[in-house]
Amino acid sequence: MGTVNGVSAPPFLTLPTTVRRAHVVTPRGEFAVLEAGSAGPTVLLVPGWTGSKEDFLALLAPLAAAGYHAVSLDQRGQYETPGSTLESDYSLTDLAGDLLSVATETTPASVHLVGHSFGGLVTRTAAIADPDAVTSLTLLDSGPAAQPVERHDLLRAMANAIPAIGLEATWQAKRAYERSQGAPEPPLEIELFMQQRFLANHPTSLQAMTLHLTTARDQVDELKATGVPVMVSFGAADDGWPVAEQRRMAARLDAPVRVIEGAGHSPAAEQPARTLAVLEQFWAEVERDRRRIGA
Repeated sequence: MGTVNGVSAPPFLTLPTTVRRAHVVTPRGEFAVLEAGSAGPTVLLVPGWTGSKEDFLALLAPLAAAGYHAVSLDQRGQYETPGSTLESDYSLTDLAGDLLSVATETTPASVHLVGHSFGGLVTRTAAIADPDAVTSLTLLDSGPAAQPVERHDLLRAMANAIPAIGLEATWQAKRAYERSQGAPEPPLEIELFMQQRFLANHPTSLQAMTLHLTTARDQVDELKATGVPVMVSFGAADDGWPVAEQRRMAARLDAPVRVIEGAGHSPAAEQPARTLAVLEQFWAEVERDRRRIGA
């Protein structure tokens, strides 16, 4: 498993023995995380729209085995992290502040940020807000701004449905639409988890994140100005932001592009070994550059 109509689905649900559930308490609130390893550079993995920390399950133990302290989290109002009814709590700036707060509590040093899909919009905002806190940024199947305009009507319809008919009915309508478009059926265990996760989201959080996908502005120039090393990576068959658009973003950032073969929109779930190899190569390059300039 990896993607169901553009939405990440974990390939399995049983935690490896080296992966633990935890809660990170910060001045901005408490965040549910999955964590593996305790030494080495810290990697903070940030899920996308309707996703969760479980989207990175297949990466966590291998990252720890490779010498990293790996942390994936549920963002504010996602799955097992509490949310609030205040729309202002879900601005990209506030969500980025959450990430920086979690990073501060999990390591005294800067972190490698990995933002998947919508998580890329949040992680880039964090890098712009506090470049010194970020060793590197990987934009994984993410784009420079809002999703393509032809998807906005569907996204706005879902955002409007959440308060109008509730999460359960919205989920059923969403799945009915996906099936009408020929989306593959996941195993029952994964389908039930995805439903449980969707219904556990705070409605205000899910609505805000959905609308961000129609309104997020282009911050590529601001990100480049930070000097934070950035990599743009995506599955060869990514169906999120157009691949050509992601390549143009990389060119504007002077960032390397790494294509993950055999993957669509969720390489961490679909091709974890190849995703790990791409990440490790990038981080090794970043470390070599840091040593060369004496950072």
